[in-house]
Amino acid sequence: MDARPKTAATPRYALEISRLFDAPPSLVFKVWTTPEHLARWWGPRNFSSTTEILEFREGGRYRHLIHGPDGESYAMSGLFQEIVEPKRLVFTFSWDEGDFADRVETLVTVSIAAEGGRTRLTFRQEPFADVETRDSHADGWGESLYKLGIYLTAL
Repeated sequence: MDARPKTAATPRYALEISRLFDAPPSLVFKVWTTPEHLARWWGPRNFSSTTEILEFREGGRYRHLIHGPDGESYAMSGLFQEIVEPKRLVFTFSWDEGDFADRVETLVTVSIAAEGGRTRLTFRQEPFADVETRDSHADGWGESLYKLGIYLTAL
């Protein structure tokens, strides 16, 4: 007999977005991994972005800022966990606000695969504690990926 108390599992929500781009996988990978390209599409519509740190290697750090039309800036950072060029990026993600110890960290996995002469990008971020937080990230990442598609057509 198991003497441990039964507890309900904490819900863990994931965000997954998939997009098909008219670009080769190597180019899609490149625009995720170089500051000059990231500055052109990272962040929601009407936001610009800058990269403060990009140590592109497993275990390396990154720190990006997005700048809103209202003049406010929002910083995010993390560590690269896995890099498989041109197929996969895995990195941690957290907003750099408030006390460092209270930051909520998620894991982002970007999978890139050739599909019929195009490239399928699948973005996954997890875990989120609630649906509202997940959905707020869905809006921002969805707009970023929209901007990425426009940027890729211009290259």
